Amino acid sequence: MRYLLINSLLIIVFLLNAGCGSTVQPGQRGLRWYPLTGGLSTEPLTNGFYWRAPWNDVYVYDVKWQSYTENVDALSADDLQVLIKAVVILRPVAEEIHFLAQEVGADFYARMVRPEFMAAVRSVVSGYPMVTVPEKSVEIANKIQAVVVEKLKGRHLEIQSVALADVDFPQIVLSAIEQKQAKEQQKEQKEFELIIAEKDAEIARRRARGEGDAIRIRSEGEAQGLQIRAEGQARAQEKITRTLTPEYLRYKLYDSPNSKVILLPDQAHVPVLINPGPDEPRRPTHEQLEQRPSLLEDIQPSTTR
Repeated sequence: MRYLLINSLLIIVFLLNAGCGSTVQPGQRGLRWYPLTGGLSTEPLTNGFYWRAPWNDVYVYDVKWQSYTENVDALSADDLQVLIKAVVILRPVAEEIHFLAQEVGADFYARMVRPEFMAAVRSVVSGYPMVTVPEKSVEIANKIQAVVVEKLKGRHLEIQSVALADVDFPQIVLSAIEQKQAKEQQKEQKEFELIIAEKDAEIARRRARGEGDAIRIRSEGEAQGLQIRAEGQARAQEKITRTLTPEYLRYKLYDSPNSKVILLPDQAHVPVLINPGPDEPRRPTHEQLEQRPSLLEDIQPSTTR
């Protein structure tokens, strides 16, 4: 019986001790609550065990960095839906736990941070076209963080960072993007083929122009050669014509070894030299010609070569 009484007393003492004390873990801060006297204390409690009366209490706040993830449906600048998984990392300011408890309470994230965070995500994303959101996720996250920090200024919270963990698009939007990309690729292919065709046409034009220039140059060269030859022949003919004087012709008449008959005018006053061959008929002498002038009319000049 005595052992049972002792065990009962120990259990009562243990329960009283458990109900009359609170423990603050490392990374936490506590605030004493005196409902019958002074209310909420202003001095934060660090880690440790603290005795208290059964009617008093200790509120514990976690001041370690904590991450909160939100799935946000946002509209891009081109009014297309974007599914974004955004993460914010924050913690309460340890020295300002008293004010946070008085103004907001332990559920500060749900009541104050979450609405501002999601509104900032939607606001920033609305300034970007849908296709640029994934590649500019870091830039967008920095802008979201700046907006959240501005909105929560003086709210006893510290924001470490904001990140976009994932960016997704509805299936209908993905199909539209694929069709658009396919059409853009077709357009680029057509433009490339048009450029190639224009280059081929330009090459053909230049080749034809080169062949035409070559033909023209050859024609001009041939014409110039014919002109030079014609001018040379004309100059030669002109020189020959200038040298064909009566004296020259008379000289060539005497000088030709194949001349058979030499016919001179009456007033030349030159002797007639006749050297016929043995089979040729004898020609009249000068005396015969003087005696018979009519013979001169019957004699015709002939040259045999």
